[in-house]
Amino acid sequence: MATGNLGCVVVAVDGSEASMKALQWAPDNLHLRPGSAASEEGGEVVEPGVLVVLHVQSPPSIAASLNPAPIPFGGPSDVDVPAFYAAIEAHQRRITQAIMDHALKICEGKGVNVKTEVIVGDPKEKICEAAANLKADLLVMGCRAIGPIKRMFLGSVSNYCINHVCCPVVVIKDA
Repeated sequence: MATGNLGCVVVAVDGSEASMKALQWAPDNLHLRPGSAASEEGGEVVEPGVLVVLHVQSPPSIAASLNPAPIPFGGPSDVDVPAFYAAIEAHQRRITQAIMDHALKICEGKGVNVKTEVIVGDPKEKICEAAANLKADLLVMGCRAIGPIKRMFLGSVSNYCINHVCCPVVVIKDA
């Protein structure tokens, strides 16, 4: 499909089946730029292309808004429970690690230079920021088939990225 001139392809994964299909699609259908050594005549070194597997983890503050109820019968009502926050962060780290392990397993044996990156924040914004910071030549992502009502309230990450990212986008739809 694409030429061998892609220097950086970002694949956004969230653990969904659609994002993992996008990750399977990318190394099978795209050809990253091959690397080369500097020539003796002063030629420049060309870095090989890289496939960046990007996962955006929700900030702990979003999950922490599920803070346990206040202590009944006159106890303090706005006490932060550090153990609760720590448990949420640990749980998110385990989920992220499982997603990245699965993603790396998908990329095994594909002959592709793979790097991983985990960012914390709003997926819509952070995917676009990462693509810009990495100077991505292409963004590949999955699209879950959510209904129009959910899309109205939650928005579509892929739709946002298509309209705001600085590079071309390939969206692999979940059938």
